[in-house]
Amino acid sequence: MTNGAQALMKTLVDAGVEVCFSNPGTSEMHFVAALDDEPRMRAVLALFEGVATGAADGYARMADKPAATLLHLGCGLGNGLANLHNARKGKVPVVNIVGDHATYHVKYDAQLQSDIETVARNVSPGFVRTARSTETLCQDAVEAIAAARTAPGQVATLILPADVSWGEGGVPSAPVAPPEPAPADDATVEAIAAAIRSGKKTALLMGGHSLREPSLLAAAKLAAHSGVILMAETFPTRMERGAGMPPVERLAYLAELATVQLTDIEHLILVDAKAPVSFFAYPDKQSYLVPDTCTVHTLVAPDQAITGSLDKLNHALGASQAQPGLQPAKRPDRPRGKLTAEKVCKAVGHLMPDNAIIVDEGITSSLMLSVMTEGAPKHDLITLTGGAIGQGLPNAVGAAVACPERPVLALIGDGTAMYTIQALWTMAREQLNVTTVIFNNASYSVLSIELDRVGAEQAGAKARSQLDLRGPVLNFAEMAQGMGVHAVRVDTAETMTKAMEYALNMSGPHLIEVMIPESLSGVKRRILPWMLRALPSLPLSVTRALKRKLAP
Repeated sequence: MTNGAQALMKTLVDAGVEVCFSNPGTSEMHFVAALDDEPRMRAVLALFEGVATGAADGYARMADKPAATLLHLGCGLGNGLANLHNARKGKVPVVNIVGDHATYHVKYDAQLQSDIETVARNVSPGFVRTARSTETLCQDAVEAIAAARTAPGQVATLILPADVSWGEGGVPSAPVAPPEPAPADDATVEAIAAAIRSGKKTALLMGGHSLREPSLLAAAKLAAHSGVILMAETFPTRMERGAGMPPVERLAYLAELATVQLTDIEHLILVDAKAPVSFFAYPDKQSYLVPDTCTVHTLVAPDQAITGSLDKLNHALGASQAQPGLQPAKRPDRPRGKLTAEKVCKAVGHLMPDNAIIVDEGITSSLMLSVMTEGAPKHDLITLTGGAIGQGLPNAVGAAVACPERPVLALIGDGTAMYTIQALWTMAREQLNVTTVIFNNASYSVLSIELDRVGAEQAGAKARSQLDLRGPVLNFAEMAQGMGVHAVRVDTAETMTKAMEYALNMSGPHLIEVMIPESLSGVKRRILPWMLRALPSLPLSVTRALKRKLAP
């Protein structure tokens, strides 16, 4: 007779959930055993729950369908929360399966007993359910899958008690199709068309699924016809860009620079995006970044059809036949000399292969990545949607599993790499085609900048030591080799490009540790807070030139 875990496994794959990123424990052993009964399910082991959850996130971003996680009890879920948070903020579909004690064991409050549902609601507020019986388990599962896949996408958590998993009498359930999203209604489209016809300066702020090619091309027609500016949210879930794609300006991370971009916009049209706010609160600074003189319109809510809504707007404005402006092909020159973060980004733009996937968690070191790769061959960009660092390496694992035919380049800061460094082991075990570049500047550089921006005064040696990764300096090349990944450490542009050429031409995972100074240090860091404070009093042309210099 089929047990619950076996029936659940068949239910998952019948619904298109074909990969499970796991870090199991005792309560999940029947699920683990059921993997042998279902050849269509790929099981990928992670050595830390945050790798499993981040890999499921990266997989879904590129596969456009959910993977499953398998986590051990509330503690395992807790270890995976940060990357589930990133998935939630990115509206990424994940079927998050968390094992639990047998239902009759709960009353004894054993050492690992915890309130899993309460923990899970932080990252999957739209769907948390504990399976109560083997007979109803698979119906719970199809509803979790449907919830994860319903636009715009979410983390759906199914808690699996051990006795529900091992109990006999499991019956697989047929998948449930999620509802098709509808486009914006006619009244909304006409109101926004009228705003554009007014001739006032207008921008589209695009996020979520709108940064894919079909929606970008539709938006670019609008830009070509009506002069609307195309902007993208600061941290896109997945953005298609490069030669032949419409160029889109991303909002800057620093609130002061984002304000420069928005200051003269009179109509801001949201397309699967939120009105922009500052990442953090700062003394005497606004949190809401939209100017008081700007009217915000929502063309596409997250649960609506994006391309269909843009097509309706183009039709209303007579822009359907407009020719979209496209990014011409261009590459930066081959970098030379002493290595810097900018030269690393230049090397990526110079060498990027066709159809690459770029995972960017370089923090301050990847500030120049956008400009250096804007004319590179068409590629996808994945970024840190929720701000919880440690996403990049696991996302690269998931992206490579989803798209084994595509090269993956992961650009990762040294501080963030240490949160989920175990992902390198999974890359080696699965022989994934991931080239990882670790920016080793021996610092939490972004926090050194934030220390000044928040107005903390008289920061002395003890305070600064909390942001310093020297003593000892981490050696990522040796760590990678210890986990089975080919790795080198480089400190010149020439050795960097040579190492990248080798990695991109050889299958399997590779790591390049680049020894660089901080991008914003010394005089640059000292004048940055002063410059940001001075921006409101400077002419707009000057502030925009400064913005392009700092965050192009």
